[in-house]
Amino acid sequence: MERKHPAMPSLRPGHGHAGRSGAAGRAARQADRQRERVRLMIQITARAGEYRRGLLHAVSRLSPEEAQILSDLEEHGLQVPQMHDVLCGGHVLVDDPGLYDRWRAGKGSHPRISSHHRDIDKKRYPDIGMRGHVVREKLHGRTATGTWVQLEKTPAAFGGSKMPSLDDLRHLMDYVVYRCTGSNVGPWGLSRMTERRPMYLSPLVAVPTALTAPVAGALSTTLRRIEQSDDTTSVSGELAGRFPPPERADPGAELGQALTGRGGRGLFGSSEVWVTQTPSRIAARVLRERRDEASGPDPARPGGGAQ
Repeated sequence: MERKHPAMPSLRPGHGHAGRSGAAGRAARQADRQRERVRLMIQITARAGEYRRGLLHAVSRLSPEEAQILSDLEEHGLQVPQMHDVLCGGHVLVDDPGLYDRWRAGKGSHPRISSHHRDIDKKRYPDIGMRGHVVREKLHGRTATGTWVQLEKTPAAFGGSKMPSLDDLRHLMDYVVYRCTGSNVGPWGLSRMTERRPMYLSPLVAVPTALTAPVAGALSTTLRRIEQSDDTTSVSGELAGRFPPPERADPGAELGQALTGRGGRGLFGSSEVWVTQTPSRIAARVLRERRDEASGPDPARPGGGAQ
């Protein structure tokens, strides 16, 4: 592999669609902008990383379907440096099951047989392949909580009554390289991001967890005590007696619920976490000086008036 620094010809967004109008024209212009953005991302990584020869030439022939996949990964948090691992065959997990159906409906998509994520019902969610100039062979499927995707150097068509082809033999050679190096063989290089050590995008971190019985009991008792304290201190005793709070069998049942806006109970709901502390004297002095500089000279001070 070589480090490449050639300048890639830029294609103007919307070029070739001047005669189109309406929704079709807008969709075409949006697809062009998307492809141009993906081309630029790949061009940037090609300046800093090492790829097999021919990447930039393949990028000039990038299809809308290929650009859509890479653009979707970017929308889910893919950074430009991470694009290198994607193009080199890195295994990517995205906690978004909607991507599976979106990519499956793309032009050129077809069912594929693979050994990835065997815990998924392949009859309901078959693995899907798609060929392209940049992705070579894009392979994606479902996970328990989202979608996985991986780019392969050589397409394969194992299974059924088809006889093994030359691509199938090359695919087996790539598998031998994987076994020897522990790296996936992608279209433009090798990646250590395998199914056992994948790249995560948009991970689901808000996973609901049940409390143990002792903790749940102590929490409910504390919440009742807080409510009684709020009821007697926030208003007069007479009003508190006239407007009692709602009776709930379990005050802790609403904790952790995803409510709209600022709903919820403090740290247990959807409110933000705030950390406060006394500012340092140095920071206070710097901020005071900047405030004085912004406000200008004080006429009340000696020498503070206009000269």
